Amino acid sequence: MNVRTVKNLKDIFGIPVGLSDHSMGSIGAITAVAMGANVIEKHFCISRKIENPDSTFSMEPHEFKQMVDDIRTAELAMGKINYQLSDQEKNNQKFRRSIFAVRDIKKGEYFTEENIRIIRPADGLPPKYYEKILQKNAARDIERGTPLEWGMIL
Repeated sequence: MNVRTVKNLKDIFGIPVGLSDHSMGSIGAITAVAMGANVIEKHFCISRKIENPDSTFSMEPHEFKQMVDDIRTAELAMGKINYQLSDQEKNNQKFRRSIFAVRDIKKGEYFTEENIRIIRPADGLPPKYYEKILQKNAARDIERGTPLEWGMIL
């Protein structure tokens, strides 16, 4: 199975695309939907105990329901393209860290390990810039407790 072709066909032709899934289990169908499939064909049987040529890869009712539930969960997990922070992510900001002035810093003064620290919350520059900021100069007076921003750094 190569479900990447689902997205490729959809991109090329710009029409609804489906998957005729003759595999065992539901991972192919779930993945195909994640890749953009609009329709899934999956063999269904009341019981695999009733033998027929397709019974080995057919789904019983409880399996089919689980596949549909899993597809719906996958669709929700994929979400929408959105680069804005969700309310939960905004709330989690208070648990992240950023760079703060821990002492009053005068304009022109160097940033040092003594006057800036990485602390909570994440209201300022991310910690990854800490080393880059050390030994740079303050563009203005900065009060103790202020989160650093790029405009404060020369």
